[in-house]
Amino acid sequence: MSFKYFDHSATTPLDERVIAAMSPYFSDIFGNASSIHSFGQKAAVAVDEARLNIANFFDCLPTEVIFTSGATEANNLAIKGLAQGLKIRGIEKPHFITSAVEHDAVIEPMNILERDGLIELTVLDVDSNGIVNISELKNAIKDNTVLVSIMYVNSEVGAAQPIKEIGELIKNINADRQNLWLKKSSGIRGEKPVKIYFHTDATQAVNFFDCNTSNLNIDLLSFSAHKIYGPKGIGALIVKSGVPIVALIHGGHHERNLRSGTLNVSGIVGMSAALNIIKEEQTSNNQKIAEVRDYLVDNVLKNISGVKLTTNTDQATPAHAHFLFSGAEGEAILMALDLEADIAVSTGSACASNTLGASKVLLAMGYKQEETHGAIRFSLGKKNTKEDIDELMKYLPSIIDKFRKMAPDLKAFEGKSFEVHNG
Repeated sequence: MSFKYFDHSATTPLDERVIAAMSPYFSDIFGNASSIHSFGQKAAVAVDEARLNIANFFDCLPTEVIFTSGATEANNLAIKGLAQGLKIRGIEKPHFITSAVEHDAVIEPMNILERDGLIELTVLDVDSNGIVNISELKNAIKDNTVLVSIMYVNSEVGAAQPIKEIGELIKNINADRQNLWLKKSSGIRGEKPVKIYFHTDATQAVNFFDCNTSNLNIDLLSFSAHKIYGPKGIGALIVKSGVPIVALIHGGHHERNLRSGTLNVSGIVGMSAALNIIKEEQTSNNQKIAEVRDYLVDNVLKNISGVKLTTNTDQATPAHAHFLFSGAEGEAILMALDLEADIAVSTGSACASNTLGASKVLLAMGYKQEETHGAIRFSLGKKNTKEDIDELMKYLPSIIDKFRKMAPDLKAFEGKSFEVHNG
């Protein structure tokens, strides 16, 4: 049977082993993990075991794992929580750095903090492959820089950022700041320099790449379970000791007072189980998925003219292939594949796919607005096979051809300008 789902960056199906691990916590072991009776304590034991397992996966302390509803909340807690924590410490208008291709759950909190005068913000450009330049990042760091937030993997084109190199850079700058401060005599030394903290949204990376926070020198890491064959509605923020964040949600005193709310025990257990599977199968899954992705790329480029592969497969996850089909609208292609063949693809990030306008990621990579209209993202999973690609190719070339024939003659509009009215 063909598995016609090519949108694993949006979400993944629950692994059967994850379902089995979660099952007892819906009905048999249903207690509130904060309750002191035996029902609650059985749930608390499950949470503690999962927290320890998750901590081992990311190489952090169990106390550094803060459970959230997902990566969006985790990103907001990291960014807004740090800004508020610094303000409490008397640090006014710290400098934050991010990139032009971040998920909205990172860039929007940053923009709000800048708008409200709480931070100074620098947004770094990326190259034509969607990658941040390390030298430009280094040049952007100032004396008052306190946070660098760069996503590990871009969800649209799959571009993997040089996270290890960024972590090393920040580690060395922090060491230089500390040494310079120590060299000053105690009378003129002043306040100890504030660290630059490194945050990464690793939501799209956990399936495929090393996320050892110690190896990568990461202070804050966000992720969601539903991107790794786990359940929706659960995620976490790894907060290394000493990072001065404060809570955004109050009233329950859970998660070391950093995130109030009754713990999602079944979700936490499921997330832990999903990470166990990654630990065991990441290498073999990566190889299998890459073979299918490369087969997809070869078939599309061979059988369809006027197509551009925007994903640099050498600098991306093994799962991503993002194309621009000239002369055809991406939304139309998506809907036709869904209606005619029951095949699921995407035009970009699922969190922004219901909004109109050109992809900010593709614009940041240097593509023209009119080029971005034909964008289609394929993000493959561990159940996809080459036979699935063969099934896709029965429909995709004819769908593209159909929409190209329906498209207006754009040459007739060259040199003319138009006003667009909303209403």
